[in-house]
Amino acid sequence: MTTSPIERAADSFAAELSKRRVERGMTKKQLAARMGFDPSYVSHVEGRRHRPTEDFARRAEAVLAASGAIWQRFQEYDELRHARSNMTAHRDPPVPEQWLPPGTGLIVEQESATLTHQDKAYRCVIRRALYNAGTEPVTRYLVRVAVDRYPSDPGRSNRHHREHPLTFAELDLQAFCGDEASPEPMDWRKKHDRDAFKEVWLLFENANGRFPLYPGERVTIEYAYTVGEEKWGPWFQRAVRLPTRHLSVRLNLPLDLDPQVWGVETTLSAEEGPLRTPLLRHDVDGRAVFDWSTEEPPLNARYRLEWRYRAQPTVGAEPEPRASDRMRAAGIVQRGAALLRQPARLFELPQDEATARDVVFQLRAALHRLDELHPFSKGVGLAAPQLGIPWAAAVVRPPDRDAEPVVLLNPRVVDSARDTDEQYEGCLSFFDQRGLVARPLRLDVEHARWDGGRAITSFEFAMARLVAHEIDHLEGKLYIDRMDPNIPLVPVEEYRETGSPWRY
Repeated sequence: MTTSPIERAADSFAAELSKRRVERGMTKKQLAARMGFDPSYVSHVEGRRHRPTEDFARRAEAVLAASGAIWQRFQEYDELRHARSNMTAHRDPPVPEQWLPPGTGLIVEQESATLTHQDKAYRCVIRRALYNAGTEPVTRYLVRVAVDRYPSDPGRSNRHHREHPLTFAELDLQAFCGDEASPEPMDWRKKHDRDAFKEVWLLFENANGRFPLYPGERVTIEYAYTVGEEKWGPWFQRAVRLPTRHLSVRLNLPLDLDPQVWGVETTLSAEEGPLRTPLLRHDVDGRAVFDWSTEEPPLNARYRLEWRYRAQPTVGAEPEPRASDRMRAAGIVQRGAALLRQPARLFELPQDEATARDVVFQLRAALHRLDELHPFSKGVGLAAPQLGIPWAAAVVRPPDRDAEPVVLLNPRVVDSARDTDEQYEGCLSFFDQRGLVARPLRLDVEHARWDGGRAITSFEFAMARLVAHEIDHLEGKLYIDRMDPNIPLVPVEEYRETGSPWRY
């Protein structure tokens, strides 16, 4: 039997109400008592014998905390009801406070997502204007990052990401809260860490304090991350997980690659199809910029932009990846990341022994991976912040590859020789360049043992230089801070031709 659109909308409301009630483990009688209705009325609405009212929908949304789903079903029904009465043109758009009823929870009043392909990497920036329509303060916000290098070949993609897993270090995730003039950094905490999928909680807090989003308040958050092009497939998807008023997406791609872009959308009520509104393109300064937006997207809808580059690569062998690209792919945080300029957090030993051992394990594993990328004939060191880990730990391997790496926990220089020398140094966090740096020929370093005791170790010549470099990292410094400002950095290609091994 054929039903009208308004009847189908009423049925959808009743189905959503029943589904949410069952999920909450409530009987019709219990729900009615919480809403202040007679039990028979709830039964009649679920049984399609009574049509929903606005008051009923608001109370049901608040009691069942349905993240706006019940209210959205009512709005769909209400729009059809008013359209049939030819009242649509006379209805004023809802003001933000009336968009969803109190008790709905967190809503997104506006989201803008930008993906930029540049310097062999993709940079994603998400900006969301949030409104707390709930009854409790919001203290965290869930963020998901997923990659799929070969979306049309799941098996190949799984193998690729197993061999080259996405790391938090390369993501260089940064988040801020508040207006652009004085943004407040947001700390974050891992929730899930898989080869091609990451989830983190953005926290409404940092080292300076907490700033929850209280009921009735609004705030804008922004977070950004980077993924190398070797891990990012030609697609960018936005999923509507919270009630959202406005969603806009921008792709910023190299014009010389001649990108062709299209989009698809999927909702709970419709299979995958083309975007309902067209992509808008404009070219500027060697970039092809594609914009798309939509108003009040339905919950659980997915909007996916896809592209291909029609320009063919230069005939011949592929150019060798830059040194910094190889380091980024190995999980090394690159220059410009805020963490590299922040003092590392000291361990409280022996209480933090398990954490310290885990950090050192990760450092050793990273050094092992790096051995496949570079010979490191002068020795090599790695500090925890270079892996995106904010703890005061470093591992230094002497020039002699057979020697056991030195582990430094909470190190600090307590004495150094007056005699210095100048040698060229490289840094894993900007490995495309080398710089001439003066260092003491001897360092005395106090550092912690696993049991909390302290030791002082003396390092000379090459090891003194390596250790000093890593301690600088733990203090938020880079070797360029110690260079003569009148002496420029040397590109690694030039250094290979003119540089020489360290001589002591």
